[in-house]
Amino acid sequence: MDATGPVIPLEAAAATDATPAASTSDLGGVDGTVGVRDVWRAARARRRALRAEVRRFTGRQRRRRAIWISVGVAFALLIAGSFGAAYSPLFAVQKIEVVGTHTLTPSQIESALSSQLGTPLPLVDAAAVKAALVHFPLVETYTLQARPPHELVVRIVERTPVGVVKGPAGYTLVDAAGVALSTTATAPKGEPVLSVGPGVDSDAFRAAGMVIRSLPDDVRALVTAVSASTPDDVTLTLGKRGSKVVWGSDEDSGRKGLVLQALMKRYPPSKSHTYDVSSPDAVLVN
Repeated sequence: MDATGPVIPLEAAAATDATPAASTSDLGGVDGTVGVRDVWRAARARRRALRAEVRRFTGRQRRRRAIWISVGVAFALLIAGSFGAAYSPLFAVQKIEVVGTHTLTPSQIESALSSQLGTPLPLVDAAAVKAALVHFPLVETYTLQARPPHELVVRIVERTPVGVVKGPAGYTLVDAAGVALSTTATAPKGEPVLSVGPGVDSDAFRAAGMVIRSLPDDVRALVTAVSASTPDDVTLTLGKRGSKVVWGSDEDSGRKGLVLQALMKRYPPSKSHTYDVSSPDAVLVN
């Protein structure tokens, strides 16, 4: 028996030959294949999800950073504003107040410092203030204090006169350091005449000045003259009768002053006594 092959209709064969093969480049074909665009879309979605996760996990850190940045900017603006206001006319000197004067008149000091009016408080010229106050010998020390918004306070410490030194020009009032404060033709009342052989630049004068400054007020008011040739032989003259006080050196002057004060109450200088307090533990009264 002859072998025969399968019989294929011509119409079916033609249809089979005319059907093209499915392309692997199609975008999501019906046969379930994945295209390039699908891959790109999936990658973009993955990147978006990753960014969202990063933002979520770093949110607190970003908020903290934003807060610190805001605080830093606000602080910088505050500092800049403060400096700007301080150096502006808003804080310019409009009033000068002088305190601590006794012999000097505050208006004299205020007038001498009038050039500082209108100057911002931080820009007050300390050198100009010093140059103006040099013309007042009674000023020993001073300090400047800014009192915002418009006031400059000048605190004065005056020199304390200890007596007058007689010279060709008259009577010169001096302090314990020998600084000349003023000169008059006649001796001012209430100031003792100082007779110190070596002069105002000597150790004898400094000792005499320290003795006068250590005296109690009621004793100081009675002193009419002070003499010394060395730092160890200071002598005081009291009252109209000229009672003498042998003081010696300026050592332990505070205690000597109290001892002399007690002696004068018991033995008034009006009876021309001589007091020797050079050794406060063994005083003598004649």
